[in-house]
Amino acid sequence: MSTVTRDAVEAALRQYIDPHLNQDPVSAGCLRGIDIQGDRVSVRLELGYAAGLFKNGLAQLLQMALENLDGVSQASVQVDCVIAPHKAQGQVPALTNVKNVIAVASGKGGVGKSTTAANLALALAREGARVGVLDADIYGPSQGIMFGIPEGTRPQVKEQKWFVPLEAHGVQVMSMAFLTDDNTPMVWRGPMVSGALIQLITQTAWDNLDYLVVDMPPGTGDIQLTLAQKVPVAGAVIVTTPQDLALLDAKKGVEMFRKVNIPVLGVVENMAIHICSNCGHAEHLFGEGGGEKLAAQYGVELLASLPLSMAIRMQADAGKPTAIADPESQIAMIYQAMARSVGARIAQSEQAAPTMPNIVISDD
Repeated sequence: MSTVTRDAVEAALRQYIDPHLNQDPVSAGCLRGIDIQGDRVSVRLELGYAAGLFKNGLAQLLQMALENLDGVSQASVQVDCVIAPHKAQGQVPALTNVKNVIAVASGKGGVGKSTTAANLALALAREGARVGVLDADIYGPSQGIMFGIPEGTRPQVKEQKWFVPLEAHGVQVMSMAFLTDDNTPMVWRGPMVSGALIQLITQTAWDNLDYLVVDMPPGTGDIQLTLAQKVPVAGAVIVTTPQDLALLDAKKGVEMFRKVNIPVLGVVENMAIHICSNCGHAEHLFGEGGGEKLAAQYGVELLASLPLSMAIRMQADAGKPTAIADPESQIAMIYQAMARSVGARIAQSEQAAPTMPNIVISDD
């Protein structure tokens, strides 16, 4: 019988490519230990992203690969998920009890950004992470409705200075809508909105979050710049539709985050295809392949391509988004894969971001 070596074990592990990291576990730095006792091999891996629904399948695949090695009679593989805080913009102070901040943004409204943010948060929670959602869309907050929080619900106040976030479906939620009347419009100028947003972020008593998903308002204006300069954003997800007009605005969103040195984690394409519920005919109502072209143009990943679906709309309106309303559905599986990929992109962005640039307005 052949003697099992560490090199042979590592070579077997390198045969598998993690679909979220796009690397094998050894090259990705996930290997934490190899123990060889005669013909028995034990391996311990540590993923830097939330993958509770994925890690057992990964462990079984790698176990089979190791047991196929010459000289190995029994193998065991342990896969743990350890989410670390990652560096954001250089001089921005960290948020208390928040490891990673994810901004979900779009260049224009009506592309499904808030729905994407809600499902991303719920999918991360299903993967075992501690997750919060901040509704930063001050003018049109909608996360309270999507999480099924009754109208008029108010957060508790702790020590006269902290808002205690509400909890729904295992996710901590905070929104300006919880502090105002649902029917009262926010008729505020930019500086007032920016001040309210910073107060909402810094004075919410988040409880030990792995990820805080921030549902941004559409556009590339005052609020977006304030968030980029004052909040330690680990990365941004850009939401678009395949429509040329939406893609044009989405490009501006990508460029804005690049100017303020926030990594763009990837692009989510909503309403990519419509399948008729009566005849099954598939139609690209808003164009085809736009999200893929945008991702390729900027060298980022197309995280998900989602259909124009009545179920997504109805489930969000009912206060139970697809990720938890129908967790075994094909659409929910797309959201889960998207959530793991977002976490993996953050885990890979170990390098410190450069210092924040000066914003200069020119007449050119």
